[in-house]
Amino acid sequence: MRVAMIGTGYVGLVSGACFADFGHHVTCIDKNQEKIDMLRAGGVPIYEPGLDLLVDRNMREGRLDFATDLTEAVRAADVVFIAVGTPSRRGDGHADLSYVYAAAEEIAKVMDGFTVVVTKSTVPVGTGDEVEAVIRKANPDAEFAVVSNPEFLREGAAIEDFKRPDRVVVGVEDDRAREVMRELYRPLFLNETPILFTERRTSELIKYAANAFLAMKITFINEISDLCEALGADVQQVARGIGLDNRIGKKFLHAGPGYGGSCFPKDTVALSRTAQEAGSPVRLVETTIDINDKRKAAMAERIVKACGGSVDGKSIAVLGLTFKPNTDDMREAPSLDIIPALQKQGATISAYDPAGTVEAEKHFTNVKFASGPYLCVEGADALVFITEWNEFRALDLDRVHDLMRGNVVVDLRNIYDTRQMTESGFVYTSVGRAGRS
Repeated sequence: MRVAMIGTGYVGLVSGACFADFGHHVTCIDKNQEKIDMLRAGGVPIYEPGLDLLVDRNMREGRLDFATDLTEAVRAADVVFIAVGTPSRRGDGHADLSYVYAAAEEIAKVMDGFTVVVTKSTVPVGTGDEVEAVIRKANPDAEFAVVSNPEFLREGAAIEDFKRPDRVVVGVEDDRAREVMRELYRPLFLNETPILFTERRTSELIKYAANAFLAMKITFINEISDLCEALGADVQQVARGIGLDNRIGKKFLHAGPGYGGSCFPKDTVALSRTAQEAGSPVRLVETTIDINDKRKAAMAERIVKACGGSVDGKSIAVLGLTFKPNTDDMREAPSLDIIPALQKQGATISAYDPAGTVEAEKHFTNVKFASGPYLCVEGADALVFITEWNEFRALDLDRVHDLMRGNVVVDLRNIYDTRQMTESGFVYTSVGRAGRS
């Protein structure tokens, strides 16, 4: 099949490369000439493990190419995906759909023959109806069907998620489009992947509901971690104890500084606004948003307390800046709240992140970026773990202790064992393990 992918951001590029790896011919389109030139030259503008090799292989084998103009690719396509950004709109938190509608209008003007137009971007319920109206207005004679096919990719594991997904959700109300989508995803039938066909609006809501539920799950265990500290319990054991219940499951039960990234913050707010306008508010989601925002802000005070009540004039080493490991994504990362708050109270910051430094430099001022963890901690009064990259899990603790000027460690991801840290000479603070921290 021939596929046109409008947008080469995280979702578009990963999806396009994976569809090409399935054997389809994919053209990824983006108006950013520099990005297209980079991709054509073999570079990848985002950090995702294995993506560079996947792009390179499929380019060499002639199944994946890139363009800045969509005309040729859309005219030849069986399926056109809209995978452009839907950022939160300033002022009201609604998803900004201007890029989606602009793409739909451009597609309408050049499509030739029956074309399936698929919204891959995360969009509010009813967007498919609007996309259909935009296309029909721009090209009244067009032969097409609009489909919803939300993505469920985890940054850092996106290729595996695409090729071996828990499920594929397709919102479709046209029989021909249903068969096109079935053929597009036929390689996944070999893995017996559940493919759920629904009405279009239902598909759109599934995406928001899934992300909101996971955000609530993270927020729940964070609330329980605070209770554990107050009662002298261990949140990791609590999480294990409840996670072994198959009705609950063990995933997303890791206490920390709050969720971030490109999806959960934006999608929970968008769902909340949509629900309010529909006259059916989602109070649990609204509370989740409020708790998470406050939690990220409170993490700096946790660090200040561990440092004896003041960080004025102190040097703080921060390991991990991105919102999660195995990505360079800084969007809504807890570090964006924590570091400025520490600086405001007089701390100087050195920081290291295995992949996020280039992006982080755009967000922070007066931060010394180190090229490795040991250079980062040298001369520090306190060390703070914000992101749980694997390379931080087995540091030479004796070396860290010798390099630091102080001995305070604040572990916001519970990377280390409390006894091990204490025996190594650190004054150690973790999350949800009071009485053992």
